[in-house]
Amino acid sequence: MKNGNGIALLFGTLVVLLAGGCGGRMPENLGVQDARLIACPDSPNCVSSFETDEIHSISAIAIVGDAGAAWAALREVVSGTERVNVIREEDGYLYAVYTTKIMRYRDDVEFMLDAAGGEIAVRSASRVGHGDMDANRNRIEAVRAALAEKGVAKAAAQ
Repeated sequence: MKNGNGIALLFGTLVVLLAGGCGGRMPENLGVQDARLIACPDSPNCVSSFETDEIHSISAIAIVGDAGAAWAALREVVSGTERVNVIREEDGYLYAVYTTKIMRYRDDVEFMLDAAGGEIAVRSASRVGHGDMDANRNRIEAVRAALAEKGVAKAAAQ
């Protein structure tokens, strides 16, 4: 009987999570602040090109050629990805929410163009949980690879 109750509780919790999603609340402090994207939280479910520690650090996307062409390609890549909603784009800043297929987790992803520096700064963070099984890092690397394939960014260092 004990196992039956545990299974029923687990099933009920799963149904509630799937019905309501596991998205978490949209952060209120995103965006460019003092020419930077906000810092990652202490949890290992965020990467940013502004961070320097091993867990959170990821390289900015190095632009090849014209910055405007790279930015246009970025918009195309991000908006063409499944389960992505571009929330805001203005003056070299793009904010999108990526939603996972099954559990409907929502991750906040930001890009900031630094045309003079020849790069696109990045930040990708999960709204809920502690770890992310490298989902945020892999997402940014997939964007980088797609832009490299289009010839507007350098591929990741091997």
